Amino acid sequence: MKIFLKITGLFFLYIFVTSCSNEVKEKVSHNDDNIKKKDLTLADPYILLHDDFYYAYGTMSPNGIVVYKSNDLKVWEKAALKTNDLALNKKDSYADKWFWAPEVYFRNNKFIMYYSADEHICAATSNSPEGPFIQEEKKPILSSKAIDHHLFIDDDGTPYIFFVQFTNGNEIWVAELEDNLMTMKKNTLTFCFGVSQDWEKKLGLVNEGPFVFKNGDTYVITYSGNDFRSQFYGVGYATATSPFGKWTKSKSNPILSKPKTLKGTGHHSLFKDKDGNNKIVFHSHLNDSLVSPRVLHISNYSVTGSGDETVVKVDSNYFTPTEK
Repeated sequence: MKIFLKITGLFFLYIFVTSCSNEVKEKVSHNDDNIKKKDLTLADPYILLHDDFYYAYGTMSPNGIVVYKSNDLKVWEKAALKTNDLALNKKDSYADKWFWAPEVYFRNNKFIMYYSADEHICAATSNSPEGPFIQEEKKPILSSKAIDHHLFIDDDGTPYIFFVQFTNGNEIWVAELEDNLMTMKKNTLTFCFGVSQDWEKKLGLVNEGPFVFKNGDTYVITYSGNDFRSQFYGVGYATATSPFGKWTKSKSNPILSKPKTLKGTGHHSLFKDKDGNNKIVFHSHLNDSLVSPRVLHISNYSVTGSGDETVVKVDSNYFTPTEK
């Protein structure tokens, strides 16, 4: 009888301990999930919507270009698991360092990525938004140093590439592209603008990160001003009647600068979400004292008016996505 009671007692003790242990494991697991959710850190971000998924590309890795995937813009996970999280590996590129500011487009039944490598603008292609992207011809689009490229295709189908050259500081230029979208028509190379407004003069001579769209017959270019290390790094816009200008900067600039508690907000891109809403994605400094790693944020933007009375506004009520 005593043996039976001892065995029974041990059995119930085992059940109690196991139950407590499982409860602790569940709590730890739940806490681990919370810990794993962190702000998505991705500089110079660009978001592509394709086949009901969002893909985010940006400046992060010394080994190439990373890509994240999401179905709701709020929670993201690394997409290129088969290629070490890289949509583009440096072994498939013109250069082996400084992989910056990628943009990806689906054109002619393939994906084309524009990116900077060793301060030269390049293009690579893939059959998937997750990569691998391959630069078939290992040479830059332009032989001179340039960064922060942006593809704009006009209503008549003419492709243009906007980008930054290091002329008088960082200045924005434009040129037409051949139909292959990778060859620049160098005889069309045209200066757009450089630093001119007071808000852009806090640190350095920097106008960069161009992104262009059309509002009726008016061309609108959004761009970033100040050195990215400045807490006053922000976004402005200008308008013109031609991709070649003359560009007139808005007196309302900057339209994005230190919203709420963020600092160093800029190098954005524009996109539409699944419901057709205008969205802007941009990065900020990590905090008040550290620039990097830079954090990705998303907000809404609006466009009203027309012609030289076009008004672009960015909603200060941003949200910060997390990495799964």
